[in-house]
Amino acid sequence: MPSRTPRLVVAGLAATSLLAPATAAVAQGPADRPGPPEQSTLDLQLLSFNDFHGHLQPSDGLGGAAALAGTIDELRAEHGTKTSLVVSTGDIIGGSTFLSGMFQDEPAVEVVEAMDLAVSAVGNHEFDEGVDELLRMQEGGCHPDLRCFGDEPYDGADYPYLAANVVDRETGEPVLAPYHVEKVRGVKIGFIGAVTTDTAIMVSPSGIADVEFLDEAETINRYAAELQQQGVETIIALVHEGGSQDSEAGINDCVDLTGPITDLNASTTAEVDAIITGHTHDGYVCSLPDPAGDPRLVTQAANYGEVLSELVLPIDRATKDVLRERVTATNHAVTTEGPIDAEVAAIVDYWDQASEPIAARVVGTVEEDITGDASGDRGIETPMADLVADSILWGTSGDNGGAEIALMNVGGVRASLLVDDITNNEQPGEVTYAEAYEVAPFGNQLVTMDLTGAQLEQVLEQQYLPGRSREMLALGVSEGFSYTWDADANEVVDGSMTLNGDPVLPGETYRVATLNFLADGGDGFTVFTEGTNVTGGPEDLANLVAFLQAHPGLTAPEDRVTGL
Repeated sequence: MPSRTPRLVVAGLAATSLLAPATAAVAQGPADRPGPPEQSTLDLQLLSFNDFHGHLQPSDGLGGAAALAGTIDELRAEHGTKTSLVVSTGDIIGGSTFLSGMFQDEPAVEVVEAMDLAVSAVGNHEFDEGVDELLRMQEGGCHPDLRCFGDEPYDGADYPYLAANVVDRETGEPVLAPYHVEKVRGVKIGFIGAVTTDTAIMVSPSGIADVEFLDEAETINRYAAELQQQGVETIIALVHEGGSQDSEAGINDCVDLTGPITDLNASTTAEVDAIITGHTHDGYVCSLPDPAGDPRLVTQAANYGEVLSELVLPIDRATKDVLRERVTATNHAVTTEGPIDAEVAAIVDYWDQASEPIAARVVGTVEEDITGDASGDRGIETPMADLVADSILWGTSGDNGGAEIALMNVGGVRASLLVDDITNNEQPGEVTYAEAYEVAPFGNQLVTMDLTGAQLEQVLEQQYLPGRSREMLALGVSEGFSYTWDADANEVVDGSMTLNGDPVLPGETYRVATLNFLADGGDGFTVFTEGTNVTGGPEDLANLVAFLQAHPGLTAPEDRVTGL
């Protein structure tokens, strides 16, 4: 297996010009990064990526770990590696493609180490399997329930994960480092990492029961002050929270930026010189006013390693302050036509060969495209989400839980099943294990519970929750269940719910199946936690594979919800 010794840089981000003095962080990074003779200004290059999600291989000529690393290599060589750092704003792991996810995302960690990643904020997906698994990914060791992967035990990430606003409920102390300091030619550079507070409703609550997610800006401000006390005057916030700009705008534009990042920027101290963002999978380079009224760069590099952000910050060597008027930022598209990093390519090839026997196994067939992966609109009914709901009902009905209705969050369906999506020499319409994995990569368990008709209606109405980062999060529904949605009032039309043609009555009890993620109140569906007579079921991917095997020649379900 290729060496796990870190080598070059990873993804990048760059912003437009602005930045003011900030404060530094606690230094646990490399001692010092020497460079050429001292000049009056240090031009610091930050290369940043976000929401990588284990996308080791390119898609449609974009991204892929080797191309991302190659772009980093090229930009660092042009700038000078001694004054360049690679950083990330989270979701390196979790919600990943088959090639990384099948090995607990250890391959993703290995490739970003090879890119010389200096530091990363945690993302919400770093918590997909709970705090204990995140700590294992940071510190090392083999998975407690699965075998060790590769030729040697997993040795942990050699870059620090930062989680300033994630604290132990009992002690109030951060569960991971809140900040990190790198020293570049004698200048301390502080990084504070924070994750969206929505993480508390986006992952299975049972895995994060012992931690609390604090306000992002308040926490950043606290540690910025602490860093300044240590003499750090260049501070960068790595925040797994973001916004979205106009859909027609380019990755270097900032057109009608909306979303939580606007308020977060306005509340984050002016001592923070730039805010590098993630989570919303958009690409933008924005100049926004900080609380002092001065312009500050806020950037994001889209997702999946398909964009690399480059931010160059001139720092006055005497005052250690960033010269905001001279800051520049650029988002670079990453394509397979650009430079390729041979070492990272070899790492990807190693894991690809290791996965081949599992990936290529045919587990089912489809007669037509069944679409609806989470990269699209998560607020609408999709055929793929309904099909997964059908599989959940199939796996939990009868003696397996007595389910009559099954519900599946559209955002948890991560891929479509396409007739002409042909890999590993399968025939048109064949579905491989790898393709099934792409649909359901999270490792949830199926759960069945009793809900009254009134509670079921309340669950459906929690599809719309004002204040959630995505206010509308739809649920796929199983065959036989239907209802009408009032899009103006954002509620279920009274009396419209039916089960196999019969009205669903408020006072009657129904057996409802879903994922443990939702059953625990994930995505804000808290009414599920009121369910009684709860029984467990199989793992969601294993159940989906069994369903595909038992139902060859699948077609796309007809819509079951009116008005959604």
